[in-house]
Amino acid sequence: MAKPQKDDRDLLEMLQFELRFLEDGGYGQSPHAARRASLIFEDSLTCMNFNSQDRTPYSACLLMKFVPPGRATEQIPCRHIPLNSDGETLASLYESATQLEIEEALGNWLRATIHRLERERAAANS
Repeated sequence: MAKPQKDDRDLLEMLQFELRFLEDGGYGQSPHAARRASLIFEDSLTCMNFNSQDRTPYSACLLMKFVPPGRATEQIPCRHIPLNSDGETLASLYESATQLEIEEALGNWLRATIHRLERERAAANS
């Protein structure tokens, strides 16, 4: 039986990479299908299953730390991470927002989350 994979990347570094990817226009066009909008996280190298033939269970993904427990069993859990105080998620934004609004919400969430993790690390190391 195959051993379940674990995402052993550093969470802070992964989020910083994702923010750079976003700010550099990485979601401008999907590498998978030029006819559809890019899917946040899923069309990024931060996704464990990006361009993978062997699907890794989402339970092994670092982003699961941000998925509410009641949404952990969703088909694509990272779409249910609350991105702001209104509880908007990628799933809800995909239904009503423009790509620009989605990217703005993601950028705000990434910057706030990175800042919080940096503060937590600094406190733990002092």
